[in-house]
Amino acid sequence: MPNGKICYLEIPATDPEASSRFYSQVFGWQIRHHGDGAPAFDDATGYVSGMWVTGRPPSREAGLLTSIMVDSIEDTFKKITAAGGKVAKPFTPISPNGDAFAWFFDPAGNLLGLYQESRR
Repeated sequence: MPNGKICYLEIPATDPEASSRFYSQVFGWQIRHHGDGAPAFDDATGYVSGMWVTGRPPSREAGLLTSIMVDSIEDTFKKITAAGGKVAKPFTPISPNGDAFAWFFDPAGNLLGLYQESRR
């Protein structure tokens, strides 16, 4: 792996099992469990891993904001709301060729972004 690559995330959660179901259903993340039973994940690319942690407040404001690449923000919003998340900032175009972003809250209240790249 290249030096400096982001590889691991800890996501605050009130219910790690519920959060793992949300990210698996919405983004197709692969869920695995540590020896103590705590759920962990590998993202859809297999290059970013992490786990859900309790005892930390959710990140509800856009300070350092993590965004997830998606094929369609609108389709992803449907999955997010069906799985218990909420739209925080709607589809926002950032270029005439179709690049766009949006924000959402996961069920624990964490604010994350979505990024849709144009089909070139």
